[in-house]
Amino acid sequence: MSETLGDLALEVRSKNAGPFWTTLELFMRDEAGYAAAADENFLNEDVVARLYGAPAEQVRFFRIPALNVVKISFPRIVPQGGFRDRDVHSGQHHVPLAALVPPAAGTRDAATG
Repeated sequence: MSETLGDLALEVRSKNAGPFWTTLELFMRDEAGYAAAADENFLNEDVVARLYGAPAEQVRFFRIPALNVVKISFPRIVPQGGFRDRDVHSGQHHVPLAALVPPAAGTRDAATG
């Protein structure tokens, strides 16, 4: 079975960034995991738009190589606490992101990861 972003990370989480935005955070275990998560050919605005229904032009990436962290922010489809809001704190939004399998996943040396 191939490794997912969640497998390569110390933590993958999501949270509100105010009532109208959600932020996803990938805290990767090492530089190899960060390289997979930060690969713009694999994880980009179009992928996030497809996963979360957000407009691709409003998705924002913050790649922080010194910390092996990738943060992604996008507008919520439904405002926090709105009638159709099924996750008031955006605490479960990380699940689709964590389930993604990077193209190079599974090729890492077992001794490093």
